[in-house]
Amino acid sequence: MERVVLFNTMGRRLQDFKPIKEGEVGMYSCGPTVYNYFHIGNARCFVVFDMLRRYLEFKGYNVTFVQNFTDVDDKLIRAAKEEGTTVPVIAEKYIKEYFTDAHGLGVHDATVHPRATENIDKIIEIVEKLIEKGHAYVSGSDVYFDSQSFDEYGKLSHHNMDELEAGARIDVSDIKKHPYDFALWKGKKEEGEISWQSPWGEGRPGWHIECSAMVNKYLGTEIDATRSVDEDWKP
Repeated sequence: MERVVLFNTMGRRLQDFKPIKEGEVGMYSCGPTVYNYFHIGNARCFVVFDMLRRYLEFKGYNVTFVQNFTDVDDKLIRAAKEEGTTVPVIAEKYIKEYFTDAHGLGVHDATVHPRATENIDKIIEIVEKLIEKGHAYVSGSDVYFDSQSFDEYGKLSHHNMDELEAGARIDVSDIKKHPYDFALWKGKKEEGEISWQSPWGEGRPGWHIECSAMVNKYLGTEIDATRSVDEDWKP
């Protein structure tokens, strides 16, 4: 394989790319929430990951690229109410529009485009494991990730919890242990709302957990990352 050098955001330096399996690359990118047409900010993400995938293919790698569709969340439920239709109808409409606009930008389809609603069982399984390990807790019909249980929370953005709290507006709620805790599972709020059965009652997944489930399903428990051959990179 030809040498590939990438900038590691967490390490903040250039590093030689070394995949887990020689000649094979597993890539995941969080795709659109399909409640409307995507905008220019979304498009930047799609174009950048498409460029990276195609560059790796140009260098000789066999790339499995997974990009999901978030086809259930609060925004889709709101859009369905406004348009007098259902969440699946809204999702299907804007998934088709995604492909129209993405192709217009020259963005290639991913190897797999899974949907959140196709992976509910896997999502529930992961949430159960997080509760079992003490990283999540049930509050009413919701389940929240316990941000205080994970010492490395904020590591990727190079912020610790104190720094995050000092400069940000945070959602304060009586149903959460800590303002930075976020929903992994949301209980059904009203009759007729799209929902699935779970150990915590009828509800739907939170936005933060679905990608974890799809990464596990399609790419395994470990995906490729940049790794340094030498501590100081040299061209």
